[in-house]
Amino acid sequence: MENIASESRHISTHIDRPAKDVYDYASNPSNLPQWAHGLGDSIAEIDGQWIAESSPMGRVVVAFAPENEFGVLDHDVTLPSGETVYNPVRVIADGGGCEVVFTLRRQPDMSDEDFQRDTDAVTRDLATLKQVMERELPQPRGRADRA
Repeated sequence: MENIASESRHISTHIDRPAKDVYDYASNPSNLPQWAHGLGDSIAEIDGQWIAESSPMGRVVVAFAPENEFGVLDHDVTLPSGETVYNPVRVIADGGGCEVVFTLRRQPDMSDEDFQRDTDAVTRDLATLKQVMERELPQPRGRADRA
């Protein structure tokens, strides 16, 4: 069996907010439309699954790693085709702030242009997360607080 590593890009941003605040906010799927526009502008929990109906990719299912104390925001995105894309994401404490690192993996048969387009989309999403988190916000709603 041939084992070929895929190409990855590590896209990161520093956020001037405690790692726990950023993790709590970003790990709540209901907050995704405010910062992760690459997944669409709306999401709803339907029968225990988080469904983004207006995603640029069509209707997708988003499933996060279980809540944890390590800042792991890994999530699977199941596309309309049934293919599932695994997205590793970490929130890493850095002094009074944190760094959010998204590992973007090039999918099989993805063109250079599509890989760059995905890179640009993730970069924009992380910049939006930074902007949202650095505004004067009340305590971020985490998973346990969602309605």
